[in-house]
Amino acid sequence: MITTTSSSFVTSDFPPICGNEDVIQQAVRDDAPVFFNNGSNENNLRLEEITSAFACALHMHQPTIPAGVNGATICNLQYMFEHQGEGDNHNASVFAWCYGRMGDFIPQLVAQGSNPRIMLDYSGNLLWGLQQMQRHDILDNLKRITCDRQYQPYVEWLGTMWSHAVIPSTPIPDIKLHIQAWQSHFASIFGIAALKRVKGFSPPEMHLPNHPDTLYEYIKALRECGYRWLMVQEHSVEQIDGSALTQDRKYIPNRLVAKNSKGESLSITALIKTQGSDTKLVAQMQPYHEAKSRGRQMLGQVLIPSLVSQIADGENGGVMMNEFPRDYPLVWEQIKNNGRGSSGVVGLNGTEYLEMLEDAGIHPADYPPIQAVQQHKVWRRVAQNRDRISDRISELQNLNTAEVERAITELKASDHQFHMDGASWTNSMSWVHGYENVLEPMNQLSAKFHEKYDDLVAQDPSVTKRSDYQQALLYNFLVQTSCFRYWGQGKWTDYAREFYRRGEALL
Repeated sequence: MITTTSSSFVTSDFPPICGNEDVIQQAVRDDAPVFFNNGSNENNLRLEEITSAFACALHMHQPTIPAGVNGATICNLQYMFEHQGEGDNHNASVFAWCYGRMGDFIPQLVAQGSNPRIMLDYSGNLLWGLQQMQRHDILDNLKRITCDRQYQPYVEWLGTMWSHAVIPSTPIPDIKLHIQAWQSHFASIFGIAALKRVKGFSPPEMHLPNHPDTLYEYIKALRECGYRWLMVQEHSVEQIDGSALTQDRKYIPNRLVAKNSKGESLSITALIKTQGSDTKLVAQMQPYHEAKSRGRQMLGQVLIPSLVSQIADGENGGVMMNEFPRDYPLVWEQIKNNGRGSSGVVGLNGTEYLEMLEDAGIHPADYPPIQAVQQHKVWRRVAQNRDRISDRISELQNLNTAEVERAITELKASDHQFHMDGASWTNSMSWVHGYENVLEPMNQLSAKFHEKYDDLVAQDPSVTKRSDYQQALLYNFLVQTSCFRYWGQGKWTDYAREFYRRGEALL
């Protein structure tokens, strides 16, 4: 049974990441509007009065590491508190404050008559870590703005992968498990009603897979888990003809199309994260200032406001620690002083924006199509191999896996710029190259997990409630944490291999 009190889990050896699949699946099927009902939202914003809007999200994460007493599994934030003399660990208390401060900022601004917005993305690792550390002050602050109806119009939670796994290199069978695990964990803290309102998805590192089969399974999993949209980095996608997004296309919803090597196709709405990953963009509320330079544009037969979307680490770096708490309130004060909506620039959350468009008669199928970067080259090579040229994936029928893989192999050999590693917030990082000593064990552990449990779960779904399944799933997830393939070889890759060793011994 899912409970809504964090204290129920602090003594558990495992986070609540499984065993509630039937309850969760029933909850996420709820497709009722979240922010926008009966022609207006609770803050009386009218689409026709908005010239442009901005949406800001804060990403929060701390990895789980085997670095506690006697190798205990703890949160890196706890390690920071216990080892203040190492590196930047003296910032531990500031990080902790950042994780809970929106629970102070939002009520203060609302009490002052402002109309703030924020989207929140917390990894499962961090949520579990806060529970392990018994930081009820932080969790209660977050519950306040999540569960109190007074503050729900201003705050939107985004789902994510439970253990901050980058999707392109995550074993395909584990993608949906990560997504479901986060939903289960979130519901255990904030309740089922709060989970029903989580309709947007924030991929770790803004990493979007571009292999046709991985992207297809990813979008399929998101849709099956009740998500309506996801945020993508602008250079991780392309138009159907392979060109970059035009300036206007970055500021309206797009329809991310995924077609696999069997020719099956589906899509999901995408909001475009513009520019780079620099936390200055959110800390100094740059999206608001950029929105002031944007206008309305036509989408089909409807004139809609542009939306500037941005996400950044919510705690990392001096600008987020010091400048964000200074500049975030100033923006809402300025908008309030201009008159709510009268300036034409307002803050919106992602689902709220999309629901306003839908209320105006725009259907998700009306959004212009895009695809993952480099896919145009794949479909063009498939067409060339069929002795005809086609730049439209809709014209490629009767696909099969062999010809798609042949096209990918040929492109890798002939085009040094071509890859199927996906794309993220930066092109200077890879979560694949140079990390074979992590990736190989990661894939092996995943294979062993599914070999042991897939048939058992298919025969008896209650297997996911067993402690051996929960522990094995946890280790499988932890090996896949992106941090173990971010900081280079050494301590962090050793953490991954230690989790692999524990998971392998259990399996």
